[in-house]
Amino acid sequence: MKTKKLTQLALLTTVALIIFVVELRIPNPIPIPGVKLGLANIVTVYAVYHYRAREAFPVVLSRIILGAIFGGNMMALAYSLAGGILCLLGMLPLRKIIPENRIWLCSVFGAVFHNIGQIGAAIVITGTPAIAAYLPFLLVSGCAAGAFTGLCAQFIIKRSRAWLSASAPQSCRKS
Repeated sequence: MKTKKLTQLALLTTVALIIFVVELRIPNPIPIPGVKLGLANIVTVYAVYHYRAREAFPVVLSRIILGAIFGGNMMALAYSLAGGILCLLGMLPLRKIIPENRIWLCSVFGAVFHNIGQIGAAIVITGTPAIAAYLPFLLVSGCAAGAFTGLCAQFIIKRSRAWLSASAPQSCRKS
């Protein structure tokens, strides 16, 4: 992997981790455990659409592991890994079907996959299949959060393209 690409991926991981840690400090307005915006997933959705799977995977994996360490909640690591990996595996094929200008839709599907992964991990860890009854609550909140984070990613991509094209020298601009 080239140094430039490695640096870009490291910066994406850093941004995702910073967003994750900041979000931990924001009080959750919804008193349901596991319900949160998941703002770090803005970076995940961006990485899915702008990098190959083998490049996006370490960004997600590093963010999850470091997030558990920095957040001080190692017990949540199994749930986050199951959700994050299933989310990534679900979104990668969807990027071929859903165009980038509808990235929010891919993010909604990613949130659904994430919630299914978390509930699956909870069932395996606790040995309590009744936890699956909690899934509808997570899916509703996950779809809303996924739409929000996806729209944020779509906005950032659109703005960064406009900024990059405006700041590029005349000789580099497309006619």
